[in-house]
Amino acid sequence: MSGLQSNSIDIEKWLKLIRADGVGPSIFAKLLERFETPDRILGASVGELAKTNGIGFKTAERIAATRDKFDVTIELERAHKLGVWIIHLRDNRYPPVLKRIYDPPPILYIKGSLTKQDNLAISIVGSRQCSFYGQEQASRLAHFLGSAGFTVCSGMARGIDTAAHQGALSAGGRTIAVQGCGLANIFPPENKRLFELIAQSGSCISELPLDYEPLPGNFPARNRIIAGLSLGTIVVEAGLRSGALLTANAAMDYNREVMAVPGKIDSPLSRGAHQLIKQGAKLVESVEDVMEALGYYGEQLIEHTSKAAKKANDVIEKPLFDIDQLNLGDDEKKIYSCLSKEPSHIEQIIMESALTPGTVHAGLISLRLKGLIKQLPGSLFVKK
Repeated sequence: MSGLQSNSIDIEKWLKLIRADGVGPSIFAKLLERFETPDRILGASVGELAKTNGIGFKTAERIAATRDKFDVTIELERAHKLGVWIIHLRDNRYPPVLKRIYDPPPILYIKGSLTKQDNLAISIVGSRQCSFYGQEQASRLAHFLGSAGFTVCSGMARGIDTAAHQGALSAGGRTIAVQGCGLANIFPPENKRLFELIAQSGSCISELPLDYEPLPGNFPARNRIIAGLSLGTIVVEAGLRSGALLTANAAMDYNREVMAVPGKIDSPLSRGAHQLIKQGAKLVESVEDVMEALGYYGEQLIEHTSKAAKKANDVIEKPLFDIDQLNLGDDEKKIYSCLSKEPSHIEQIIMESALTPGTVHAGLISLRLKGLIKQLPGSLFVKK
């Protein structure tokens, strides 16, 4: 499925209603249950609205006074210019997995495409302030899952979310980014290119009007959509107050699987994931662990995913260069042997190699130029 899709039939009426004051997903659902169609809700009197379970007279007055205030025409024109299409809950294209939660978004703004493959989605979430280890694990798991045909869902935030999307894209897989703002905004702004790539290989989604800013209050609701789109949620790194734990809690509320990747026991970034594991979340080290957590779904897919993961792993583990053909000097070989995928500080490299600081500095520069290592902030170095 490619190109700009058509909006849902009667989307104008759904937009008017969801933008009325006091109407959120829960109130919308109650109104829809009583009146059956947005058209009838928009034409109902204050008295009729107030008879709806959970809606008092004051809320009914607010709804009636504001149900025509949102300029739907301008919104739809702007959406078309941005390449965004809008669907409502009763559209057959609406993700069936998301529809099954108790508070699904009545409407979704979409840039990109939705496919049947997206019914097999796994969320990978974690901290914005993450470690290199966390980024690596998020990217690795996303790559394997993307290679196996799963759609990887996340929130496009800095850190773990970004690494998860990148891992899925590197495998040529599908990925969905759920934004905590309108799709006319890209947050964080440095992910503009990532936003475009995701829209080409999956979709960027929001329930918010196009121009809504990324305010802190938007993100808990955003997290419920990430959890709702997925069969299970994997938390890679998260502090005890991380938004990733809100996504995990939403997944539990929706009776979806919750998984966590273990980290260093003395790292504050590991506490949230370790707390989830203590509470019964599945400890995840591999795609096979994910399949086991998914139960019936995983049993049907385990053979396929194992083969796909092995193939993807062979690609990841294959060295970019043949070390022997690069004619490394003895000092360079000694420095290179001190490095791994875990970051090493330059002082540690000097100590382990027993070389002079000047020799180590020169060797690290040479290894970087040859594309064998990467420098991270804080005088840290890792093998590529």
